[in-house]
Amino acid sequence: MPREGPVTSDAHSDRPHQRIDTSRPHTARIWNYWLGGKDNYPVDEAAGEQIRQLHPGIVDYALADRAFLGRAVRHLVRDVGIRQFLDIGTGLPTVDNTHEVAQRLAPDARIVYVDNDPMVLRHAQALLTSTPEGSTDYIDADLRNVDQILERAARTLDLSRPVALVLLGVVIFVADDEDPYGIVRRLLDALPAGSHLVLSHTITSPAMPDVDAAVAFWNENGTPRLNQRTPEQVGRFFDGLDLLEPGVVSCSRWRVGDTGADEPAEVAMFGGVGRKR
Repeated sequence: MPREGPVTSDAHSDRPHQRIDTSRPHTARIWNYWLGGKDNYPVDEAAGEQIRQLHPGIVDYALADRAFLGRAVRHLVRDVGIRQFLDIGTGLPTVDNTHEVAQRLAPDARIVYVDNDPMVLRHAQALLTSTPEGSTDYIDADLRNVDQILERAARTLDLSRPVALVLLGVVIFVADDEDPYGIVRRLLDALPAGSHLVLSHTITSPAMPDVDAAVAFWNENGTPRLNQRTPEQVGRFFDGLDLLEPGVVSCSRWRVGDTGADEPAEVAMFGGVGRKR
């Protein structure tokens, strides 16, 4: 494990302690279960298996989303020179978290994680390991609280320099009447030219009816509620940005390189990377 660099954290804030509800499945814990983690409960395992029965490919797109994160971070660090990441909707720590991928290539990289899940809060210290040259921070906040996130992120990140805004599988929790596009735009507006948006989102498509069934099951039994969007609606989050090739595509197909193998199967998690002008 790397030595800890400079860290600051809201992980032990003076907010009232949030109780972890183990009576209902929770998406962060189910995602952790699908990725082979141990930070979940029997209720999450049971729901995860029921969703897998409705949509057998669900684990594939959980893994594809994680691999997409790694490829996007490596590209931004190695090829673009990004050294700052604001990762909102962190989820439970697994392997190759954003700071691990980034600092492997650039030890001086600085990463701020944001989540509002009480179980993620308890595991925040696992996200705060850093190289001595770099820095990591954890903020306990909701994606909708844009001003709070930006104010606290500025303690670790220099918001006058390019930042990669990472929103993997989190905007799906923001309903249309809560202005998800406006929330993403406000975050990007606070970042300078040269910053990048890395975003993934579960889609709805006539070609994947089992995904709709799985989401319907989740919204009846789990928390928080999911909001699906079409690939075209996901693409709207990148309006005004220079969308990197190959655009908004299945996460399994984003810059996988020429391996000589068949093109990876499409999954219902679409993602892309865009550059702010």
